[in-house]
Amino acid sequence: MPDRSSHCVGLSPSIDDRCNILILGSMPGEASLMAQEYYAHPSNRFWPLMAKLLNERDLPNAYTERISMLLRHHVALWDAIHSCDRAGSLDSDIRNAEANDFIKFLDKWKRIHTIGLNGGKAYAIFSKMNRSLFNRPDLRILKLPSTSPANARWRMDALLEAWKDLLFPPPSI
Repeated sequence: MPDRSSHCVGLSPSIDDRCNILILGSMPGEASLMAQEYYAHPSNRFWPLMAKLLNERDLPNAYTERISMLLRHHVALWDAIHSCDRAGSLDSDIRNAEANDFIKFLDKWKRIHTIGLNGGKAYAIFSKMNRSLFNRPDLRILKLPSTSPANARWRMDALLEAWKDLLFPPPSI
């Protein structure tokens, strides 16, 4: 069977000077790349999850309003992978991944103190390419369960429980 993968290039980060939390996916899926919007697939639970975590009354419909919702709460979005080859949208099909440069990114965006990695592939790529960041005492890095519809075994209530530490860290002991 011939390889039907295509070369994918990720989206630009969604961030402003007030952001202190960074959420990283792996690589946007086909729907997101076509729309040029993070988490554009209607079955992805990212946006409903964030609205609940941020105690927003309603989930905005418009993408620009969704991004504004995150930025109001000092949350940035980007991806662990800059570019890759992939057929379809599954993380398991990602090949030849090139990581984004987080040393340079964090040097520019100095307020970031927490990084949440949305799913196993984001965590695997980020940790492989950014080992030194795990030693920084000023940086908290969390591996979070994926909000992808492919991760159906995680129901919304379990996702909420797992993701709450991103925004509300447990008190120091």
